[in-house]
Amino acid sequence: MHTDTERCRRAVRSRDARFDGWFYVAVTTTGIYCRPSCPVAPPKPENMTFHPSAASAQEAGFRACKRCRPDAVPGSPEWDARADLTARAVRLIADGVVDRHGVTGLAARLGYSARQVERQLTAELGAGPLALARAQRARTARLLIETTTLPMAEVAFAAGFASIRSFNDTVRTVFALPPGELRSRAARNRQAVPTGVLSLRLPFRAPLCPDNLFGHLAATAVPGVEEWRDGAYRRTLRLPYGHGTVALRPRPDYVECRLSLTDLRDLTGAIARCRRMLDLDADPEAVDELLAGDPVLAPLVAKAPGRRVPRTVDAEEFALRAVLGQQVSTAAARTHAGRLVVAHGERVVDTEGGLTHLFPSPDALAGLDPETLALPRTRRATFTSLVAALAAGEVRLDVGEDREAVRARLAALPGIGPWTVECVAMRGLGDPDAFVPTDLGLRRAAAGLGLPGTPAALVRHAERWRPWRAYAVQYLWATDDHPVNRLPA
Repeated sequence: MHTDTERCRRAVRSRDARFDGWFYVAVTTTGIYCRPSCPVAPPKPENMTFHPSAASAQEAGFRACKRCRPDAVPGSPEWDARADLTARAVRLIADGVVDRHGVTGLAARLGYSARQVERQLTAELGAGPLALARAQRARTARLLIETTTLPMAEVAFAAGFASIRSFNDTVRTVFALPPGELRSRAARNRQAVPTGVLSLRLPFRAPLCPDNLFGHLAATAVPGVEEWRDGAYRRTLRLPYGHGTVALRPRPDYVECRLSLTDLRDLTGAIARCRRMLDLDADPEAVDELLAGDPVLAPLVAKAPGRRVPRTVDAEEFALRAVLGQQVSTAAARTHAGRLVVAHGERVVDTEGGLTHLFPSPDALAGLDPETLALPRTRRATFTSLVAALAAGEVRLDVGEDREAVRARLAALPGIGPWTVECVAMRGLGDPDAFVPTDLGLRRAAAGLGLPGTPAALVRHAERWRPWRAYAVQYLWATDDHPVNRLPA
């Protein structure tokens, strides 16, 4: 969008928050870049330049506005929804792959050369993978500076910087303030939190309907791994450097996030995973505008706009749980998963609630005796085949994978049918156009609204909902009076 100069100028003049994260406006006379909705008086048109990413603006020599904090806006829905090389790379960088494995590691995950990845990202985002990772490190550093009392040396290490000098230089360059000044400014508004707990605000694009989002996560929660407590969804997290727990509570203007991590280097990845799980980078206005064009969906959208797709922090975990939940009730699926967790999950300590385990990894389940599973024989075979494929790396489920290739690999496994494949694509891979026409609940909702009853006819009707069919599914599912569709009391 940043190349449509006139449209960008109109958005800046009207201070339209809908475009925050879609592009950034830099002011040549001040050397500052802002979000489109910045409350400061709009600059003259001839002094504006537009950038597709914060990293691009920083690479061009601009620093972040202290008033509107463009580094804190929700991510661009384009990179969240798209499935091409650039979008996959951006999602992997957000997950910390460059910090852990470098540009060559990022390129290897994507199946391209480092030069190809560098060229593609620079062409589309105005910055290469190192610059994008640097901008992300700056955002992480600011979070730690402003929300913790950690020594600056520990902040620099946790944010991914190789030295104190590069940490100081980056913070000064990006925010035009030294780290100590950033902390002293934030200290006046900081709320006291328990030692070792990070308290953050996760922004989103309004509107956001929390009912089915948090309702689904709470109603399907696996005992010991997830829980609903004191108005918050809590769960354990398996992360690259260790593990953690998170509590997420919906607020009118943000999602309150409380993180406890065994290794602070996991902060960036943990935040990215929580945002993905809650689908916070979606553009609800674009989704709802298209879906409301169908007279059948229009009343549903008007009643509860801003529905998100409840996703997951771990796609491998979700795929395993999807197989356990084939053709059984929500309660039965939780029971099966809970038994698996007790038998094979890694124990954790939770001082603030009732979380006890991490969900077992495919490696931990590789030696599982199928006879110990209280499942039909065919589903036992499906489960163990999926475990083996995940453990061997024959099927990879992460944000950098090609979604169609993953669909094909999953479908090739015995007992993995279209329903499971599309559920994994929707909630595990974050495909906004995933669709489950054979789902019983969806077909029941469709019939009640006068939509076609057969899967083939429903698929044809749903062509008008593309590329947001996963969101149409949420609106249709929400017509049922089921716990997944409402916040717990």
